[in-house]
Amino acid sequence: MATLYLIATPIGNLGDLSPRAVEVLKQVDTIACEDTRTSGFLLHHFEVKKPLISFHSHNEHKKLQALSDLLDAGNHIALISDAGMPAISDPGFLAVRQAHLSGHEVIVIPGPSAAISALAASGLPSDRFCFEGFLPQKKGRKTRIEQLTEEARTMIFFESPYRILKLLDELSLVFGSDRLACFGRELTKKFEENRRGTLSELKASLSERPSIKGEFVLIVAGKDYTE
Repeated sequence: MATLYLIATPIGNLGDLSPRAVEVLKQVDTIACEDTRTSGFLLHHFEVKKPLISFHSHNEHKKLQALSDLLDAGNHIALISDAGMPAISDPGFLAVRQAHLSGHEVIVIPGPSAAISALAASGLPSDRFCFEGFLPQKKGRKTRIEQLTEEARTMIFFESPYRILKLLDELSLVFGSDRLACFGRELTKKFEENRRGTLSELKASLSERPSIKGEFVLIVAGKDYTE
């Protein structure tokens, strides 16, 4: 029986990679990564020299059998994404499921999480929350937002800098522009920003800027929360 390790990688600050993660990366036989170039920089920084195989959203189904064959042959594998925890809005779910079905061990090496970091910094209720990640870009997007109308838990969304204003508009239309929210941007990096306000206030703040940069985590209060 071999082991598939899911290893959380830094979402911006390289100092957030745990000593245990580095130790495991140096011990495994192969590292499956979302982007070999991005991961190559990280691994070089920590002097990790292991064979790399690409495993991303566009080839996950095709590479699944190769990954399974390596585990069946007794190879221990580390699965990492470009940032954060594999399988959470990143490739990994299929590999983990297959490892379980094949009788291999799955071990998580915890670490940085953009969703949890932004939630903790939001000042919105964190005892109960739901993770929505990236909403569908086209088909089903409006329907999904409308389905969340009665959601009482705090909601977590991922969005790019190119579509964040659109998302704020869409949520304002369905939830109301006075719904409390908080966005996290450039988390763990030099220009990290966590800004709290209503959906309309957040949009106004971003609209005044000459450019919008950085990936966003948008935390939105559940229905009826007003503090």
